[in-house]
Amino acid sequence: MGVRFGLIGYGAWGRYHARSIEEVEGAELVAICARSERSRQEAREEHKVEVYSDYRELLARKDVDVVDVVVPSHLHAEIASAALGAGKHLLLEKPMALTVKDCDRIIEAAAKRNLTLYVGHEARLSPLWGGVKKMLQEGRIGEVRYGVVDLWRIPYRRGSRGWRYDPAQVGSWILEEPIHFYDLARWYMADVGKPISVYACANSKDPGRPELYDNSAALLNFPGGAYVLISHTIAAFGYTQTVKFTGTEGALLAQWSGALDRDEGARYRLIYFDGEKTEEIPIPQPAGEVYELRREIEEMVNAIQEGREPPVTGEDGREAVRLCLAAEESVRTGQVIML
Repeated sequence: MGVRFGLIGYGAWGRYHARSIEEVEGAELVAICARSERSRQEAREEHKVEVYSDYRELLARKDVDVVDVVVPSHLHAEIASAALGAGKHLLLEKPMALTVKDCDRIIEAAAKRNLTLYVGHEARLSPLWGGVKKMLQEGRIGEVRYGVVDLWRIPYRRGSRGWRYDPAQVGSWILEEPIHFYDLARWYMADVGKPISVYACANSKDPGRPELYDNSAALLNFPGGAYVLISHTIAAFGYTQTVKFTGTEGALLAQWSGALDRDEGARYRLIYFDGEKTEEIPIPQPAGEVYELRREIEEMVNAIQEGREPPVTGEDGREAVRLCLAAEESVRTGQVIML
């Protein structure tokens, strides 16, 4: 028998989760919960499973092993805690929660019941972004001195009932998508050490929503003088993400570009410079958010079946939130925030 999933949330990204679960060997989609009647009807037609309006009814099912939570960010802590309390393993979309305190509560609930908690930073599973990590670990560029993670893209979709444009529901736009880049920076620099400080600045193109940052940049400082710049704008066009690193012996450049962040016709490349010449590194699998999501479901199944830790733990999810909140504090105060 496969690992049985209950999906809570059936918006634009939740639909990709549902399809990915159905595509992965060893995973079985048995139930969906959605807020609107329209979404519930579409879920019934597309997936032929039981569909609920109240997530508590889904959690009461004994045939659900894993709850996959893909809802607006402000609901993460409530639903995650309820799922773990019902004895379900948990796959939780980022951000893990909107506060570090709520992240800690979720981690404690999972540990208390010995349940698997996997936070959805799927970029770590990318053959492109993961390729950067592999080369850094191998010491291909020597000692890391400088890094950049940059995103240039179109404005965000509003989301169900406009939640992504409501600070009470989204937290901020640093927590919305740049949180992936804070997680990547921390992951990439793990061999260097933990970040020691952050200094950030941000602004909005719309004076009516100054707390939602269309543009942001943060400088993460690491031991030994190394640093990573995280930059993002949603006031542009297309979708291009770039990762760059230089070290004492070489450099790396990775780039993904498409019309949309889920564009199957995307272009991507990984280039290595050994100090004298450049070399394009082959990417063995398709790279893109949808492909990484499928791998995420596979990893969740494997973690449960094999009793091992998932690629992104609750502690990883909490630290990504902590870094984002520190960056927000730096924006508000104009100060360097020590970590």
